[in-house]
Amino acid sequence: MKRISPLTSQRLLEAYETMWRIRLFEQRAASMFANAELPGFIHLSVGQEAVATGAIGALRRDDYITATHRGHGQIIAKGGALTPMFAELMGRTGGYCRGRGGSMHIFSLELGVLGANGILGASQPIGVGAALASQYRDDGRVTVTFFGEGASAQGAVHEAMNLASVWKLPVVFVVEANGWAELTPYPVHVGVDTLTRRADGYGMPAQQVDGNDLEAVHDATAVAVAHAREGSGPAMVEVLTTRWHGHYEGDPQKYRDQDELKTLEDHCPIRRLGDKLVQAGVADQARLDELQQLVRDAVEQAVKEAKQSPLPETSELMQGVYR
Repeated sequence: MKRISPLTSQRLLEAYETMWRIRLFEQRAASMFANAELPGFIHLSVGQEAVATGAIGALRRDDYITATHRGHGQIIAKGGALTPMFAELMGRTGGYCRGRGGSMHIFSLELGVLGANGILGASQPIGVGAALASQYRDDGRVTVTFFGEGASAQGAVHEAMNLASVWKLPVVFVVEANGWAELTPYPVHVGVDTLTRRADGYGMPAQQVDGNDLEAVHDATAVAVAHAREGSGPAMVEVLTTRWHGHYEGDPQKYRDQDELKTLEDHCPIRRLGDKLVQAGVADQARLDELQQLVRDAVEQAVKEAKQSPLPETSELMQGVYR
């Protein structure tokens, strides 16, 4: 595969740190949810950190993304700060949406995050709309829109892909194929052996990559983004990844093979990148451990700061509501 601006040693270290920010944020959120410190539901992407980090690492700062209901990692990789992320999950005013969006609806125009979305397939028309605006303004921006194999069968996704192809819009469809659509395994609900075949029907280039390989995800996305940015139209990247936790936090996962669950950490994308960095002489294990501890400390500090943020006043209930 052609490589476009491969990651430097410094950027690989930054990616390693970003993956730990995602992992430790989500693990801390999981413990807070278990302790009834978070309202509502949360859906975690533990094990999928290389997807968000690699794909978004191929973007410019002013590019757009639309995230999924499992989108914490995507938002953090786009530059989301930990304190307002935790505050949003807690329903506090210091959150990105002043506590109104919660886990599944975080939005930040400043970051180019056009919303996580609790509705499967709802983000792709939004992503295509953003790409249409970029084409109209001729601002050179690309939109990356994330979804899973469950959403890949939604009519809105196919309409979005078709329109993007017809109008040659600067959008990249990144499919996180983690093997499950909620509680349903891939072979039961997907009629093709690879989701790249979905792209064939709309005449867009597509590539399938190993989602545990940070560099592979980055390189494939960089090629797709360059294709879109130069005006050649949309592209797709299918990323094979693994969901370590259940569909929602608290899901007992009785529908999954328990022996498989015991081996998930053997495919850890963070450990895989760390091993590469050590073998290449980019960093020794002590340096990697130091980075991990720095992130762990930052997560704990963010939780403390988020807890100090006030809850919304009831007088604000109707603010921002169309009526």
